[in-house]
Amino acid sequence: MFELEGAVHDPLSGGKPKKLVVLLHGYGADGNDLIGLAEPLAPLMPDVAFHAPNAPYPCEGNPFGYQWFGISSLDPHLMLAGVRGAAPFVETFLETLLAEYGLTEADTALVGFSQGTMMALHVGLRREKELAGIVGFSGLLPGIDTLAAEIKSKPPVLLIHGDADPMVPFEMMDRAETALKTVGVRVGSYAAKGVGHSIDGHGLEQCARFLLRAFGVKTT
Repeated sequence: MFELEGAVHDPLSGGKPKKLVVLLHGYGADGNDLIGLAEPLAPLMPDVAFHAPNAPYPCEGNPFGYQWFGISSLDPHLMLAGVRGAAPFVETFLETLLAEYGLTEADTALVGFSQGTMMALHVGLRREKELAGIVGFSGLLPGIDTLAAEIKSKPPVLLIHGDADPMVPFEMMDRAETALKTVGVRVGSYAAKGVGHSIDGHGLEQCARFLLRAFGVKTT
């Protein structure tokens, strides 16, 4: 299995990273699609390294992008099989970065968009050691029925979803939030009013506040 590669935004401090944020892009995109989130976030957390790897497979629906797994519908069985198949790539990527930077899960957050949210939730909740946090934009939670038996750690989670999303139904956020609360995960949610399948400024602000709290930075 090859290792993932992608865009990087080094800490603004210029020093060795003290925290790590891994950005997992959506279906048909690539790491460059999400590394732009580092521009507004980095000044708030200058010791953080941001990594946005490309998914492992060329996208079936977009020859210029990548996919974590093939998807033709929101069939729960297909999505669970997909995240399980791609999870080892994300696990290896995380292990490599943590070893390289000398960091731990407590220093690390996952931020996903759409299919990347599926990956972030699947991987993050099944790691032996608890991550600092997980942010999921415009996604859903695969494997709701198997989560209770498979969950290994319970990092705090923030779900953000546009209420005008034509790609992933808005109600998927409520389903995910309910399922996470059922297994004891500390989860919050934010409905982005009038927003489609994208990230707006208000959602990004919610993400920033969550990450700062997750990393132990006081916020007003």
